[in-house]
Amino acid sequence: MTDPLLSELLDIALEAARRAGELLRDGRPADLGVAATKSSPIDVVTEMDIAAEKLITGFLAERRPDDGVLGEEGASSAGTSGIRWVVDPLDGTVNYLYGLPTWAVSIAAERDGETLVGVVEAPMRRETYRAMTGGGAYAGDRPLRCRPAPPLAEALVSTGFNYVSTVRSHQADVAQRLIPRLRDIRRSGSAAVDLCDVAAGRLDGYYERGLSPWDLAAGDLIAREAGALTGGRPGERPSYDLTLAASPGVFEPLQGLLEEFGAWHD
Repeated sequence: MTDPLLSELLDIALEAARRAGELLRDGRPADLGVAATKSSPIDVVTEMDIAAEKLITGFLAERRPDDGVLGEEGASSAGTSGIRWVVDPLDGTVNYLYGLPTWAVSIAAERDGETLVGVVEAPMRRETYRAMTGGGAYAGDRPLRCRPAPPLAEALVSTGFNYVSTVRSHQADVAQRLIPRLRDIRRSGSAAVDLCDVAAGRLDGYYERGLSPWDLAAGDLIAREAGALTGGRPGERPSYDLTLAASPGVFEPLQGLLEEFGAWHD
């Protein structure tokens, strides 16, 4: 029997993500510009990131006022219920700024550090990915399952790059060393979408250094519930140091190479 709390949280996350996705898709101004920068001049925030987070946090406050919130654009409250929402209102901001379609809204609910539900809304794909712990992963009503593991040399793997130039240079070195060991590497510009693509069998693996909780919380659960393995450095959970998701059989050899190549440090 489905836990009523999980069902409630998932329904709320789906509705919040749907509303934010519609705002971002339909409300994008033709003259959209940069509202602020974060880690570097090319790590940007737009007025739409801010508007989408306000929409989401306002909706969450109406439905579950005692919950905590952690949002990328500054929303933060401790709450008293034991549930915390982890929100990325626009994952793939640079793609969105340039009019590229790979961006998403990511919303997860966690308790005691464990993600209970996750939703990734990708409006330009017309896809909504969702999962609850122990309940499987879906795109709409379609169950998701990661790909059967190929040999590492035939694996298609995605990654991302930091906006700080010195960090990005090392990440490029790691990717250069990996490329001869894989089928190929992709770079979409959205961690949430990449994690869902692992879940959907569109990628054999994905790794990235420098992710924050809001980047990975929902997508990590969706990937795991679709049968993928996720982690960081050997024996560790996904973190800022390293996030990795892959089909079983690809995960361990890819993790070993990332450890050998120093993908977990700048």
